[in-house]
Amino acid sequence: MRSPVAAAAAAEKPAPALPPTLPAPQADAPTARLQWRPLLAVAHKEFSDRLRNRWVLAVSAVFAAFSLAITWFGGASQGLIGPGSLELTIASLVSLVIYLIPLIALLLGFDSIVGERERGSLDLLLALPVTRIELLLGKYLGLALALAVATLLGLAGVAVLLYSRFGQAGLYHYGGFMLSAVLLGLAFLSLAMLLSTLARDRAHASGLAIATWFVLVLAFDLLLLGLLVATGGDLGGWLDGDRAAWLLLLNPADVFRILNVFSLDDVRRTYGLASLVPSALGNPWLMGSAMAAWIGLPLALASWRFKP
Repeated sequence: MRSPVAAAAAAEKPAPALPPTLPAPQADAPTARLQWRPLLAVAHKEFSDRLRNRWVLAVSAVFAAFSLAITWFGGASQGLIGPGSLELTIASLVSLVIYLIPLIALLLGFDSIVGERERGSLDLLLALPVTRIELLLGKYLGLALALAVATLLGLAGVAVLLYSRFGQAGLYHYGGFMLSAVLLGLAFLSLAMLLSTLARDRAHASGLAIATWFVLVLAFDLLLLGLLVATGGDLGGWLDGDRAAWLLLLNPADVFRILNVFSLDDVRRTYGLASLVPSALGNPWLMGSAMAAWIGLPLALASWRFKP
């Protein structure tokens, strides 16, 4: 039996200190501070993967082959070989870019998120010190860089031909066309990232990507023009032909087309679409802002929708 003195000494002995608690993990909230180092690491990995599997080389070769063939043999029906007209060359390349770049961008990014989830690697990536928004933006930046490099390399051969024929003036106008082609690819890559966050699996995502390409590249203009023709250009009295032309801003492919149609006079006359487009839509700042919105808004929606 312990003595009263020993009991009192034991009562006065301080209790052992509790081990310090581990710091709580950083919340992955939209307001969390963006860390550039993990974001750039993800972007570097995505870009390196595209270089390693020769994706950039393959796409560049496809663009170079088609663009050089169109530029060199586009005037063969008129007995001309080579770039006879800067305006008509750009008009021909506009059609090539509108068909190929959106399709390539959608196929490049449709499985960027859903593919990681399906392979079971998404949880592993998010276990690293990287937030959802950093992972999403890192993937987008890496894929965007690969797409931009492939597009510019593929169109660079035509720039050499146009410079040899038209000098600095040819490079100036063609440089604007190349920049708008890159922006078009970035807009459809943003749509691909959004589809990847919405899809259940890769098969669903690929179906959504093909449907998006079909609607925006093939069907949108046909439906709009058909509706105007069927109603005599007056949709119930509140949407006449001029107002209906502003609906073209709802399609990034049409924004790209208008940017290049209104750049040169001969290109404007080449496209029958120009007769339906009011001159106000020819403002390059307005069209540039519309293209920037098509790049930013789908990516913002993808970051909001992205869940592990």
